[in-house]
Amino acid sequence: MTYQILSAEIAHETNTFSCLPTDRQAFRNRCYFSAADALRYRGNANTELAGFVDAANEYAWQLDHTHSAAAGPSGKVTRDAFDWLCAPLVDALNNKKYDGIILGLHGAMVTDDHDDGEGEILSRLRALCGPDIPIAITLDLHANVSDLMCELADIIVSYKTYPHIDMRIAGRRAADLLQATMNGEIKPQTLRVWRPMLEEINGGRTDVGPMIARLEAAREWELRDDVHAVSINAGFASADIEAVGPTVLVTAEGDLQAHRLFAENLADDIWNRRDEVLNDYLDVDAAAQIALQFKCSGRPLVIADYADNPGAGSYGDSTSLLRAMLAVGVGDACFGPMVDPESAGLLQQHEIGDRLVIDLGGKVDPRMGGSPLQLEVELIHKSDGQYTGAGAMIGGLQHSFGPTAVIRADDIEVLVVSVAAQMLDLQQFRSFAIDPQQKAVVALKSMQHFRADFEPIAERVIVCDSGALCTPRYRLLEYRNVPRPIFPLDAELDPG
Repeated sequence: MTYQILSAEIAHETNTFSCLPTDRQAFRNRCYFSAADALRYRGNANTELAGFVDAANEYAWQLDHTHSAAAGPSGKVTRDAFDWLCAPLVDALNNKKYDGIILGLHGAMVTDDHDDGEGEILSRLRALCGPDIPIAITLDLHANVSDLMCELADIIVSYKTYPHIDMRIAGRRAADLLQATMNGEIKPQTLRVWRPMLEEINGGRTDVGPMIARLEAAREWELRDDVHAVSINAGFASADIEAVGPTVLVTAEGDLQAHRLFAENLADDIWNRRDEVLNDYLDVDAAAQIALQFKCSGRPLVIADYADNPGAGSYGDSTSLLRAMLAVGVGDACFGPMVDPESAGLLQQHEIGDRLVIDLGGKVDPRMGGSPLQLEVELIHKSDGQYTGAGAMIGGLQHSFGPTAVIRADDIEVLVVSVAAQMLDLQQFRSFAIDPQQKAVVALKSMQHFRADFEPIAERVIVCDSGALCTPRYRLLEYRNVPRPIFPLDAELDPG
């Protein structure tokens, strides 16, 4: 039998503290492909869609992929953009009957009208396809998973890596389970367990720390015949919503009481180890001093500005770390990205070798990470911003920073871009005539994803908090909608 399958990829991680709304153009800037282009550019890469395609080829599915859309983490998705994202799926269901639906989602989308964006997508689809058509979804490890999502999706499979390198694997697993469900071999449902925390204390790091053992336990539980997927979601703390925080999901059947007890035990471990912080968050002055004193022996010091990570919705224009590095005279260094479309546009009008004075960064909200930095600089490179990833996360995928320039301020080369994106692939420097392996110091904006490609070249990695929008000092942010009490906003509480 040839199954008719409807698919799409719709992803956004919404930082509700961001003042930048996420509109249609934000998706076009990052990733928006209609059906044929999505299959061409994403169908054989490390994407959820590639996993769907792998399964479709094996099972002889008729796969109707409507579109692939993702915007960089930013503020709430506008009503117009959300309806636009849902429309291809709604149109497809209005015009054809399907045997199954499979979606690559993120799990932390918030819109102007819906705190649970993924729950609303699933609600709209269920209203059209009814309760009997199986729906499988994949989620980012940083999903804020709601009860509604678990009720409406039969199958949920989250990534098991951070840095995320298993997108294709997750897509294929969800697709295999969808095939088994359509065949009548399994009847999955998903249990959800939550703890009152903004996020797992280390953001779900899977390279070191307690998540390693948790994921080993999850994989062992998945070996049971009646267990189809175990997902440990770290949550996304920059969303001021009710369904925030870490969850353990078990997609299973059979002895649901045993499965729930297993999930409760994993969630208890997340709660009980809430003080075991792996990162040592330096202030920018301390980070700059370490950089100044660093003796390079052929491999660079990598400094990650955790708080100004565009990959979690920060503006990417914090000047605090760069200011500190310049103040003490750090040299033989590169820095990026500095998200400043105004400066990038200005630099595009100049010639290579020109010297000029610019006000760099700090333009969106100078309270979060520092005011604009007035610098005399030399323009050493300019570009349209196109690059192709080569690392474990985005290898083979094409992206763009928009109009881009490289300037030299004292002895620091700064990558100035127009479109916000975190640094997670060496090609994001190399494509613009910066070789991070030849620098003594590499300063970049990322929380964890950078480790996949930059840690192998580094002599040492340090992490700093520039005070930007994604600061781990959550009490500096004005939470109004999360359930209270919650850790770490309310340190003394019992999860019950």
